[in-house]
Amino acid sequence: MYHKKLTAALAIAVLGSASGVALADKPGADWITLEQAVQKAKSAGYTQLHSISADDDTWEGEGMKADGKVWEFKMDGKTGDMTKEKED
Repeated sequence: MYHKKLTAALAIAVLGSASGVALADKPGADWITLEQAVQKAKSAGYTQLHSISADDDTWEGEGMKADGKVWEFKMDGKTGDMTKEKED
């Protein structure tokens, strides 16, 4: 009985801490700032940004270009270079 309770408590502790890490996508210490990422997106032709967030090693976002179409993009977190763009 004691062994089952200990195992369950350990599983909850491990899962709880693992999920906290998985959900905590934050810009790295050596990344460009959010403001710089917004400027880079505007320089790449985005006239409106609907979202932008940190994910793994990239800034990911969605916005509208001058052609009126909505695009999704990924930008290198350190350099701000666009690594992927696709029409939404």
